[in-house]
Amino acid sequence: MAIGVFGLTIGLALGGVVLLGALGFVLQRTVDTEAFRTADAVALLAAEDALPDPLPVAGGQVRVQVVDGQGRIRAASIDADRLVPMVRPERLDHDGRQRLEVPAERVGLVGPVRVVAVPAGTAADPLTVLVARSMADVRHSTHAVRVILLVAFPLLVAVLAGVAWRVVGATLRPVEALRRGAEEITGRAGTGRLPVPASADEIHRLAVTLNGMLDRLESGRVRQRAFVSDAAHELRSPLTNIRTELEVAQRLADRTDWKAVTANLLADTDRLSRLVDDLLLLARLDEAPPARGTGPVELGALLVEVAARYPSPPVRVMTPPGPLWTTGNADELRRVLANLVDNAVRHAYATVVLAAEAAPVTRRTVGAYHLVTVTDDGPGVPAADRERVFDRFTRLDDGRARDDGGAGLGLAIVRELVRRAGGSITLTDAPERHGLRVCLLLPAVRAEDSPEPPVDAP
Repeated sequence: MAIGVFGLTIGLALGGVVLLGALGFVLQRTVDTEAFRTADAVALLAAEDALPDPLPVAGGQVRVQVVDGQGRIRAASIDADRLVPMVRPERLDHDGRQRLEVPAERVGLVGPVRVVAVPAGTAADPLTVLVARSMADVRHSTHAVRVILLVAFPLLVAVLAGVAWRVVGATLRPVEALRRGAEEITGRAGTGRLPVPASADEIHRLAVTLNGMLDRLESGRVRQRAFVSDAAHELRSPLTNIRTELEVAQRLADRTDWKAVTANLLADTDRLSRLVDDLLLLARLDEAPPARGTGPVELGALLVEVAARYPSPPVRVMTPPGPLWTTGNADELRRVLANLVDNAVRHAYATVVLAAEAAPVTRRTVGAYHLVTVTDDGPGVPAADRERVFDRFTRLDDGRARDDGGAGLGLAIVRELVRRAGGSITLTDAPERHGLRVCLLLPAVRAEDSPEPPVDAP
């Protein structure tokens, strides 16, 4: 605020100085112009040898003399001296127009005197017309303006400072309210919202943006707490099983079937290892920026490769008639299909079918996509739960048994990896109305941009 008022004061002071200079220059040019006009009229009379005596002039603040080359006065106005020229002869240039300053007492006028000289006459008898005008009016005008500025300048600065104080205060008041709100939220370490001003200006938009950021941060904290709680719960289960197995084996001593105990411990260790790997993968996906994959991947070869890990029934592959190329990371897409096939095999009654084809262009898709489907004839997923199953640690009631698999992270990992590849995933009913179909839309690559060799095996 002080810096702004100081800058305003400097600017107004410079403006006042420029104004005074411009006013003095304009008034002086006006005086010179009128004096030259009078001198030119007298010079015209001198050239025609028709000088009257006395010379007619208008106003009491003007003196006119016509002098020859020796400084003798040939004609003068009624108030001008007829013996002493207004300008000494040695200062005159008989061949050019001049502007001179002379003492007021030499002319008999008040204040500084401005004299203009205009050559007249003939070459044989050169004459010079001298016209003197008092600059008292000019000095008085500039003095009056200077006084007005000196009086009005402090008042103007004070008024502008007061207005700036009020305007800046009114502008910063919502910012101060935002600061206090942020301090309260930080002090109580809880949720809250910043006050939003009623005016639809930049401060209003800033408050709305900050509140949106706070909502996202709170949502992230809630998800983090839920994730940590669920992870702790899931990690506790295999650890509890391992501890129980070891305690029972320790109590039974010689009667312990160490082969069975070892098998159970290895099963729980594998489950714990898979859970930790899935948690680390989700953590990396959360931290890594969303980015496309490293290169083209042929979907037909990838389906055959994934299906080869399972027995022919129940897993079947409907190979596409030609190569279908997509962008993405081969390992991530392989993980996607492996998770989906694992889920399908776990719940299928008899058949799991993998297929890929070029997806038709619809209003919901922008650009070309390939459609990959994983269909099983199992119990399916209710329509109300088809979005919820992609949440982390979500398992439906029929999938909570220990033998049914993981901790509910498989589909969450699938959705994150599909998003990184630039695609989408949805769950629908199987065509036979009995079972579940998982539909993957992956961006297509033009055939001329795709390499010939298929995707590498792991």
